[in-house]
Amino acid sequence: MSEQKSRPKVPDGKTRYMTTRQKEATEKGFVGYEVIWDSFQKEAEYTTPKKP
Repeated sequence: MSEQKSRPKVPDGKTRYMTTRQKEATEKGFVGYEVIWDSFQKEAEYTTPKKP
């Protein structure tokens, strides 16, 4: 049958809000990708409102 060829290493893909990395190949030859999301918004510190 066909031989399993090694896949070339792909550089990390970087966009404004996410980064993708190539994972290692599994025993069957499947190569997956890991997606790392950056936060879209910043979390503000909560302060209790003044009492009237």
